[in-house]
Amino acid sequence: MALVDALLPEFDHEIAATRRLLDRLPDHQLTWKPHPRSMALGALAEHLGQLGVWGQLTLTQSAVDLETTARPPGYQPMTVKADILAHFDTQMAAARVALAGRTDAELLAPWTLRKGAQEFFTMPKASCWRTFVMNHLIHHRGQLTVYLRELDVPLPSIYGPSADEAM
Repeated sequence: MALVDALLPEFDHEIAATRRLLDRLPDHQLTWKPHPRSMALGALAEHLGQLGVWGQLTLTQSAVDLETTARPPGYQPMTVKADILAHFDTQMAAARVALAGRTDAELLAPWTLRKGAQEFFTMPKASCWRTFVMNHLIHHRGQLTVYLRELDVPLPSIYGPSADEAM
């Protein structure tokens, strides 16, 4: 079995579960934080969509330099759920296109994250996809479930029934 044939179903499942969660965002509470050092609810949700960009960069480039890869000048945070959802949908669709059809050789090619001369890591693209993209997404989705629970927002099922929703 090709690596991509194992990665795509996982991607599809995790993105669908994340999308269901993002759909529960309360528009009027996107600036809420559970703690002063925590990200705001909207910023955390927006970050989930940004991970689709990282997925694309992982698969289409051999490295990313954080000194030259930044948000565009004049960037403004998203302030409504509809924009966060559209961003997530667009970036995840593009990440899926970037993944589909990749050969094992392409997925085993090295990928590096650096900031100028400082190299953080180099690993095969498939490993980077699993850790830096998918596991990262799952981690922040878990944070988002805690945020939403604190706001008394009913949670969707993700890997099985939630306390609020049967499968």
